[in-house]
Amino acid sequence: MARKPTDTARPAKQPPNQPNVSRDELLKYYREMLLIRRFEEKAGQLYGMGLIGGFCHLYIGQEAVVVGLEAAAKEGDKRITSYRDHGHMLASGMNARGVMAELTGRIGGYSKGKGGSMHMFSREKHFYGGHGIVAAQVPLGAGLAFADKYNGNDNVTFTYFGDGAANQGQVYETYNMAELWELPVVFVIENNQYAMGTSMKRSTKSTTLFGRGAAFGIPGEQVDGMDVLAVKAAGEKAVAHCRAGKGPYILEVMTYRYRGHSMSDPAKYRTREEVQKMRDERDPIEHVRQLLLQGGHAVEDDLKAIDKDIKDIVNDSADFARESPEPPLEELWTDIYADDVPQHAAQDLNA
Repeated sequence: MARKPTDTARPAKQPPNQPNVSRDELLKYYREMLLIRRFEEKAGQLYGMGLIGGFCHLYIGQEAVVVGLEAAAKEGDKRITSYRDHGHMLASGMNARGVMAELTGRIGGYSKGKGGSMHMFSREKHFYGGHGIVAAQVPLGAGLAFADKYNGNDNVTFTYFGDGAANQGQVYETYNMAELWELPVVFVIENNQYAMGTSMKRSTKSTTLFGRGAAFGIPGEQVDGMDVLAVKAAGEKAVAHCRAGKGPYILEVMTYRYRGHSMSDPAKYRTREEVQKMRDERDPIEHVRQLLLQGGHAVEDDLKAIDKDIKDIVNDSADFARESPEPPLEELWTDIYADDVPQHAAQDLNA
């Protein structure tokens, strides 16, 4: 028999140095991370069946990063990331059906089946892509932040990139401009420690990646990316810095992907024992699950019901993707040029 739920306003019991958080918040984070996990597992299955073509980079293990930072965001904030982007889409509120249909190249997808796994967008959710060129999203993210500063609002842009991308020159050109112009951008380094397949220990002498911002005067910190509450707390600090007009902030979020760089990567550069140890001892979803159970805010039956609901959503998205037709050939010639002329350009033409 399921136990009667406790008062949702009562803070859940936390370990020392953890911020107070309500039962409802913990359940929300658990549900959102589980949705990403189950969605990515299904995407891996569809890839193995040949229903997803091209590259497919799964987010399994890194769920706490984007869920924690989305918890620190508000309406109007923007996000831009690399090709490991499905989790970011779901966490920003994009519909699982539209994401899965895009992965399978169907017209019901967010980019009408023309973007695939690595390139989809949602203006409604302020999600500006998945980008296939390593670190290309970093200057673009600064540009989004520049637009917000120009428009005089207090929105913030979350610009995600990995430890491998952190070695790209355009990152440091962007740091310089972002600090010079005091742009409201949070640079999020999702440090999963292996880039495309090379250990960070073999690719850089830097002990911290966030510390590279010091040369430009950009503050930052390193965060436990397997703890959604730690990520949320760091995210709130970062966005407060940006909204106060103090310029950019760098978060190096230490995380770990359980799968290879992409579905075609056998990940022979690390041992199975290492991966299993992370799953057993540091899994971000299991961490929140234990907080819920130990704090008396849920019982096993409650969490099983959530898992069943999530699986139903994911299976529905897969069915929708299979039933959605491929885009017609005419779609090859659409979405090439912008249909709307910016207001200032229209004024110039009428001058």
